[in-house]
Amino acid sequence: MSRPRIVILGAGLGGTIAAYEIQAAVKGRAEVMTISDTDLYSFIPSNPWVAVRWREPEAIQISLPSIFARKKIGFTSVGARRVHAAEKRIELNDGGSITYDYLVIATGPDLAFDEIEGLGPNGGHTVSVCRTDHAAAAADAFDRFVETPGPVVVGAVQGASCYGPAYEFALILDTELRRRRIRDRVPMTFVTAEPYIGHLGLDGVGDTKSLLESTLRERHIKWITSARVTKVEPGTMHVEEIAEGGAVKAAHALPFGYAMMLPAFRGVPAVSGIAGLTNPRGFIIVDRHQRSPAFPEIFALGVCVAIPPTGPTPVPVGVPKTGFMIESMVTAIAENLAALVEGREPAAEATWNAVCLADFGDGGVAFVAQPQIPPRNVNWSASGKWVHLAKIAFEKYFLRKVRKGESEPFYEKLALHVTGIRKLRMPR
Repeated sequence: MSRPRIVILGAGLGGTIAAYEIQAAVKGRAEVMTISDTDLYSFIPSNPWVAVRWREPEAIQISLPSIFARKKIGFTSVGARRVHAAEKRIELNDGGSITYDYLVIATGPDLAFDEIEGLGPNGGHTVSVCRTDHAAAAADAFDRFVETPGPVVVGAVQGASCYGPAYEFALILDTELRRRRIRDRVPMTFVTAEPYIGHLGLDGVGDTKSLLESTLRERHIKWITSARVTKVEPGTMHVEEIAEGGAVKAAHALPFGYAMMLPAFRGVPAVSGIAGLTNPRGFIIVDRHQRSPAFPEIFALGVCVAIPPTGPTPVPVGVPKTGFMIESMVTAIAENLAALVEGREPAAEATWNAVCLADFGDGGVAFVAQPQIPPRNVNWSASGKWVHLAKIAFEKYFLRKVRKGESEPFYEKLALHVTGIRKLRMPR
């Protein structure tokens, strides 16, 4: 009797760890393989450091084929053109196909730069830290900028669902400019769709509003909230400030010599528009077991999962999917797939707890939200220089985990147990 085939689509933060954890969970009773569009794993949280040359791209990238081969996990980097959910088949970019018994979608997002004229690194006028190659290009642009300093604009546009890296990059830039002794020549403005500083797409966590407002104020960074970017021209960003009722409260033409704006996300073309599988933005609809209600053999995790906003805001604000939240989805899916392979029904539910370290170059903010979406059982945030050191340590730890092909070493499990931060909900 042939073993069922489990295919993981995507090899980023969630997909790579999912491959390791699913392989360990099924214990050889299923064939596990991964489809990616690259041989390289990139540690995306370090991209802001790449953009100011605190890291080189190769320092945060790992070649995956040999690791997957050692773990006996199938791997191809040809990429997927289209998921044919009704046929349980994935059409590949080279014209071939792979069939599956179970599919785990972990593609991450499609970056919707094209939704705003002039936005983005490819033909637009702003840089990006969403991908490591984008961050490397942003570093080249930063090198040019420091030769002739001027105004800087950093932030996240309407519909964005990832705000932490925008704050990180603004404050890392501030730190680097001060180190170069040219901060006094660089007016900075933080532009965000959030209704208030520190909202983060989560209606705040602990005291993030006060913490981040005071940090921006201390660093002489002005801000515009409830901001809608209408157009970006060379050296000028056009921004509308939206009032509670939806009217334009103020219009700004912000000059810049360097600008980094996070875009809105949407589902990747390989899954967008599949009836029953995705919402109108192309994100995967899942139940409490991370499973598609329309296609029960399909699971999804990470940024590609559909999560409704925490509440109405003057400008659309998406919900972030943070690292630990994604890892909790991974663990739930691994347990549920192991159950299915054994002939049992899935029962595991991810907690969607969030543990986040936001680095500011010489300090930072940490928060714990249990669960990430309010109302919460734990709602805590703190700041200090220790956060910067913790982020460095976490980068080294996570890259080591990927290189070793481990999803959760025993000492990580022990630490999480001691602190009471769990990946799975307790049985109901």
